[in-house]
Amino acid sequence: MTGIICALDVELEKIRELMKVEGELEYSGIKYTLGQISGKQAVCAVCGVGKVFAAICAQTMIMKFRPDEIINVGVAGSLSAELGIADIVIARQLVQHDMDVTALGLPRGQILGTELRYIPTTEEIRDKLLSCIFSLNGSGEEKAIKAITGTIASGDQFIAKKAQKQLIIAEFDALACEMEGAAIAQVCHINKVPFGVIRAISDSADSSSKMDYKVFSKLAAANTAKIMKNYFEL
Repeated sequence: MTGIICALDVELEKIRELMKVEGELEYSGIKYTLGQISGKQAVCAVCGVGKVFAAICAQTMIMKFRPDEIINVGVAGSLSAELGIADIVIARQLVQHDMDVTALGLPRGQILGTELRYIPTTEEIRDKLLSCIFSLNGSGEEKAIKAITGTIASGDQFIAKKAQKQLIIAEFDALACEMEGAAIAQVCHINKVPFGVIRAISDSADSSSKMDYKVFSKLAAANTAKIMKNYFEL
């Protein structure tokens, strides 16, 4: 079974349309939809915005449904000149940019009491997501989807200021920023559940972000839905 976690309805709605729904359960205010996508079992949920909601959702999904893998799907702000609206970042690793215990002599992003700073995604899932994009691009039916892999930085902040953006780039060399992925990564890592994170760019993580996000989030989410459809078909 594949678990899919999104922060918002707009990120999941096109994926949920692919599902033959078999049931729905609710835990801690989060609805988990069970069913099949292309004949394969799946459970999906909209966790809500931020790391706490994301962690609650991921831990509950693992304990209640025992997925073989979890994929966090959604949108993100661009931290790279290489990435425009609706382009894709597949996380090679994730970091919490707002985790700061530097006063204790640890690097920004390191989780106190652990060796965790950058949490790597599962290589097999990462490679399969990339294969899905290559397959879509090779079909010639639609405009090619641009995708790159690298670091995604998560934090409980909607990044909309140049200074914030530059700090994350300088500290973590991240390609994109969002608010849930690293929390899901931490939960999956601790529970030894394979996981991946795929994000489509919805805004430029600067002063234009509020406007960009409202306009382009649906367009960005449509690209991730195409990729996830192919993921279940492979």
